[in-house]
Amino acid sequence: MANPVPSACCVVLAAVVVVYAQRHSQQDSHIQYERVGADVTMKCGSMDWDAAVTWTANGTDIDDSHLNGSYLVLRNVDLTQSGQYSCYEGSSWHLKYQTYLRVGTPPKEPVLMCRSNNYPKGFYCSWHLPSPTYIPNSFNISAIHGTRELVCEKDSFPKNRCHIRYLQLFSTVKYKVTLTVTNALGKNSTTLTFDEFAIVKPDPPENVVAKPVPNNPRRLEVAWQNPSSWPDPESFPLKFFLRYRPLILDQWQHVELSDGTSHTITDAYAGKEYIIQVAAKDNDIGTWSDWSVAVHATPWTEEPKHLTTEAQVTETTSASTSSFMPPPTTKMCDKGAVVGSGAVAVCWTAGLVLAAYGVLFI
Repeated sequence: MANPVPSACCVVLAAVVVVYAQRHSQQDSHIQYERVGADVTMKCGSMDWDAAVTWTANGTDIDDSHLNGSYLVLRNVDLTQSGQYSCYEGSSWHLKYQTYLRVGTPPKEPVLMCRSNNYPKGFYCSWHLPSPTYIPNSFNISAIHGTRELVCEKDSFPKNRCHIRYLQLFSTVKYKVTLTVTNALGKNSTTLTFDEFAIVKPDPPENVVAKPVPNNPRRLEVAWQNPSSWPDPESFPLKFFLRYRPLILDQWQHVELSDGTSHTITDAYAGKEYIIQVAAKDNDIGTWSDWSVAVHATPWTEEPKHLTTEAQVTETTSASTSSFMPPPTTKMCDKGAVVGSGAVAVCWTAGLVLAAYGVLFI
C-alpha cells in the first residue's frame, strides 16, 4: 500500500506554489522615473478607484492625505522621495502593486574634451556632466575624420574616456567628435571640431629634482625627465618652462628652455627655501602641459664655525706664560749695584720673595 504522507505533502506544496504565483501575477513591479518638481500619480495595479488600499514608502505607511481614492498622489517631488512604493489591498493586505520611484533630472549639455598627450600616436576624449542627474545615464561618442568614421576604444577605467588613433599625420582635415548623453528623462549632446595640432598637450615633466650647489649660496640645480607618455622625444622634442619663487614671496620667476632636461638657477636668495615647477610643450605645435608636482629646495649655506677662536687660544697661552713670570713691579737685584753686606742681605731677601711668588703662580 502506498504511503499517503508524501502524497499529502506534495498536494500542500503545490497549493503554496499556486497561491504564490497568483499573488505575484497580480503585481506590477517596475522602475518609475520622474523629474524633480513634478506631480506624480500612482495607480494601485488593477484595483478600483474607490477600493480600500494602503500605500507604503520604503516600508513606512503613507498618510491618507496623499491618497485620491486608491491612487497615490505626490506633488512637487524631490530627491528625498525616491524609493520603493507598495500598494496593499485594504482587507487582505495582499500586495497589488509595487514600483521603485527614481526622482532626477534630464541631462544638461555634457562637457567634452579631446587631447593628444602621446603625439603622434593618437588622442583621447573624456567627458562629464556639468551637474548630476541622480539617475543612470548612457553616453555614446562618435568620431569622424573627413568622411571616415573612427573607432573610439573606451577605457575600462576611467569609464568616461576613450582613445582614437591618428589615421594620417600632418593632415589638414579636421576631426569631428560628437557626444550624446541619454537618460530616462531626456537627452543632450555636444560636438567638438578641431585640427590635429590644436589638441597636442604633453603630460607634465616627471621626477623633478632640485638641490643646492656646494659653495654657491645663490644657486640651485634643477633636473627632470620627459613625461613617460611622450613616445618619441627624439623625433618630436619637447621644450620646457621652469618657474620658481621663494616661499616668502608670491611672484614667480620664469625661464623657457629650448632643449635639455636641467637648469641651474643663479639668482636665488641665499638661505631661502624655494618652490619649483616645470611644464612641457612640443617644440612646434600644441599647448603647454600642466605644471609638474612642486619640489622644494634651499640654496647652500656655510655652516657656522665652532666658538674656539684665536683670541681664546691667545688668552689661554698668555695665562699659562704669566704664571711663571714675576709680578711686573718686582725688580731683580743688580750685582753691580749692590754695596756692602747689608745690601747683599737685602738682595737675598728679594730673591726669596721672588721664589715664593713663583711657587704661588705655578
